[in-house]
Amino acid sequence: MALFLCSCYSHASAQNLPYKAVNLGNWLVTEGWMKPSLFDGIVNKDLLDGTQVQLKSTKLQKFLVAENGGGDNVLANRDSASGWETFRIWRVSDSTFNFRVFSKQFIGFDSGNKLVATSNSPSNPETFQIIKNRSDPNKIRIKASNGLFLQAKSETVVSADYHGPTNWEDNDPSVFLMTIVKTLQGEYQITNGYGPQRAAQVMQDHWNTYITEEDFKFMSANGLTAVRIPVGWWIAHDPNPPKPFVGGSLASLDSAFTWAQNHGMKVIVDLHAVQGSQNGNEHSGTRDGYTEWGDSYIPETVAVIDFLAQRYGNKPSLGGIELMNEPTLGPNLDSLKKYYQKAHEAVRKHSETAYVIMSNPLDHGSKELLSFFGGFNRVVIDVHYYNLYSDKFKNMNVQQNIDYIYNQRASDLSGVTTTNGPLSFVGEWTAEWAVRGASMEDYQRFAKAQLEVYSRATFGWAYWTYKCQYNHWSLKWMIENGYIKL
Repeated sequence: MALFLCSCYSHASAQNLPYKAVNLGNWLVTEGWMKPSLFDGIVNKDLLDGTQVQLKSTKLQKFLVAENGGGDNVLANRDSASGWETFRIWRVSDSTFNFRVFSKQFIGFDSGNKLVATSNSPSNPETFQIIKNRSDPNKIRIKASNGLFLQAKSETVVSADYHGPTNWEDNDPSVFLMTIVKTLQGEYQITNGYGPQRAAQVMQDHWNTYITEEDFKFMSANGLTAVRIPVGWWIAHDPNPPKPFVGGSLASLDSAFTWAQNHGMKVIVDLHAVQGSQNGNEHSGTRDGYTEWGDSYIPETVAVIDFLAQRYGNKPSLGGIELMNEPTLGPNLDSLKKYYQKAHEAVRKHSETAYVIMSNPLDHGSKELLSFFGGFNRVVIDVHYYNLYSDKFKNMNVQQNIDYIYNQRASDLSGVTTTNGPLSFVGEWTAEWAVRGASMEDYQRFAKAQLEVYSRATFGWAYWTYKCQYNHWSLKWMIENGYIKL
């Protein structure tokens, strides 16, 4: 054990651990909330893949529902809407769409033109055109592929057989009120939204300008020693990834390694988006928000890690390879362990010394996998700490937030920082919180508390994020405006 510790820590000092890092979010994996203007050129940008809609018949004043959540008829008999009455859009073109129901089937029409939700894969009968009322875009008509419109004939019969025009009056059975209840703005949404003719140029322009070597120069000059770069699984298929993703992000990642080398920094490559989606969030590359990653996706995901390790495993500026960002896998914990085992082996094929970073599952306790992680050599456990996304933070004042860092977060981090286990890494944190009307000094104290505590992580920390439209999320803005000093 003493030999292991000596080896580990001597290498750590050679790597200049712990790292002071920042995430280059929204660069090679799109997150629309960080720069919404990226989506401005998309026609019908409110109807991107994964948009969740509810449809109410204006005549019956009832919501459409996939009976039993799917696998049955579509009715119009609900006074209120929840899961079975909510449909997820798959975008086929600017104006044509598929509607996926709660149990993942698609809405279509049968031989009698009656609306059903029984197909597991969409084809012509499951493809519909949405036509908006120009004076009230929430009022829509839905045209089926047979050229006829959907209509709610009664609470038990919804069919694709309405002929003719409309005056958009509420008593027209082919008029529906569409309510958008959730949207996604990730890589799938932006590339499929622009379509194959435009997406490649839009994304290339974004990659070329969002992060440049000047940014690495700025980061290095201000005390940062590493960057954590989120990438998507499609990068391994560059230059011709499966549609709708477009090639080009690999060249940007190559450039990042060069820029890091030029400015004395390290690169942590973070597989942020995996095929099938590991958490349903837009930053996982999901099409519609369902979490479908599991055993069947392990070979493809390992192949991505193998590709990254082969390409970058012996680069002097490599700081580590993260196997998967923020899995929320519920009962799939065994699948995650199996994947981590195989992906670790893939990295070791190409490098004996590269750090392998394993993200703690968001829906499991931070210590649940600690002993499992400890069975590997040169590994890191990644935990993410935000004073957000939980009701307990909503009513905390400034001092309570700061006390939470010094007490609870310090305890959490101590619990995963062990002498004979993996190194610890606070891979995401930010100086934003739920406090309203906080002063500059309040933000400075909150940031300082986190820097003090998270600096105890043996692998280091990485702020989320480098650039963002919201100032306190942007480390560049925080540095330039004196809110944070590294």
